[in-house]
Amino acid sequence: MDEPQEVRPSGVGYRPAGPAETVRANRRWWDADADAYLATHLVDIGEADFLWCPEGLTEDEAGLLGPVRGRRILEVGCGSAPCARWLRTRGAEVVGLDLSGGMLRHAVATGRRTGIEIPLILADACAIPLADQSVELACSAFGAVVFVADSAQIMREVARVLRPGGRWVFAVTHPMRWAFPDDPGPGGLTVDRSYFDRTPYVEFDDSGTPTYAEHHRTMGDRAREIVAAGLELRDVVEPEWSPGRTREWGQWSPLRGALMPGTAIFVCDKPPR
Repeated sequence: MDEPQEVRPSGVGYRPAGPAETVRANRRWWDADADAYLATHLVDIGEADFLWCPEGLTEDEAGLLGPVRGRRILEVGCGSAPCARWLRTRGAEVVGLDLSGGMLRHAVATGRRTGIEIPLILADACAIPLADQSVELACSAFGAVVFVADSAQIMREVARVLRPGGRWVFAVTHPMRWAFPDDPGPGGLTVDRSYFDRTPYVEFDDSGTPTYAEHHRTMGDRAREIVAAGLELRDVVEPEWSPGRTREWGQWSPLRGALMPGTAIFVCDKPPR
């Protein structure tokens, strides 16, 4: 894996960003940002912990995946793979997939340091290089889904690799947050754009080339993507801010968390035969 190169965006805005340029931008961004991101957030995500969201909800508490011992699990957008390592310590057979070689470098190093090593795949979540019906569970804690131009394709790919009766659980920024500024303070409590505007958020360099992109979908869009992929939407969890939790994380804060949801976790099942 190549050494990351620093990314310095010169501008930000809302503008179209297609699948290929989104992949290029976000791979470059996360490769370059992996060290800084983990220096800031390792205290939040841990090395072998399963944190669903900045509100503080963990899989230990939530049990959204159900029993994991002995089950084959794919983590989509695993980053440095703390969730995958947590699953491994619970007896699961886990593989982690991520677009960023920079993040996977940390996953490899932490696996060796902790002795909890897992197989890792460097790939786009829109083209998962696994066989049909090869995993029993799939999960993603803020990985991949908002960082692709066609999240419906991720739903189709996960549905393809899931065995009948399998489960797919993924956490994303709550769609309503799109209408508010990305601000953890009082400035983040006033709507400044339309919830229905799906134009991507893009950072770009001096040449206008995207260096980072996020794509918005409404709650209805998410439900339709899930159903269209042949999956059944079982639950949508909107975690409340954990009592006593004071740490801010980007736009997430106790102030905003007390007033509106910041995360949506979708629990989906693939119908049995």
